[in-house]
Amino acid sequence: MVSRVRILLLRALAVALLVIGVGVPSSALAAPVPGWSDCPSQHVCFWTGDNGSGEMCHWPGDDPDWRSGDLKCSWSASKRAQSVYNNGTSGASVSYYTGANYGGSRAGCTAKGGKGNFVGNNGTGYFLRSHRWSC
Repeated sequence: MVSRVRILLLRALAVALLVIGVGVPSSALAAPVPGWSDCPSQHVCFWTGDNGSGEMCHWPGDDPDWRSGDLKCSWSASKRAQSVYNNGTSGASVSYYTGANYGGSRAGCTAKGGKGNFVGNNGTGYFLRSHRWSC
């Protein structure tokens, strides 16, 4: 009888600890994963991973050369952009290019409020070099 009561008490204690979060793995309690919400207002943002994950570069205006402009994107020479978010407020779309000075190929155009993963180039993303607020 004593062992049955003890088992019931231990089970009740285990359930109580789970309910208050003591038994929850720390990863479940971690801060939200960075993503789309990290893109500042009035900026266009590009990430190295899908769904706004990985490293991010962002700009409030045009940039003819991500590698040598006023705002440099440290990963643009070695990593492909995989996702984009146009968090601008002017209503303008953003076009992005594989070459400096809006050269090379135009990889795409994203309308204001648009976000997503690059599906072109077989879904592998693009080595981007410049962008401007017009399409």
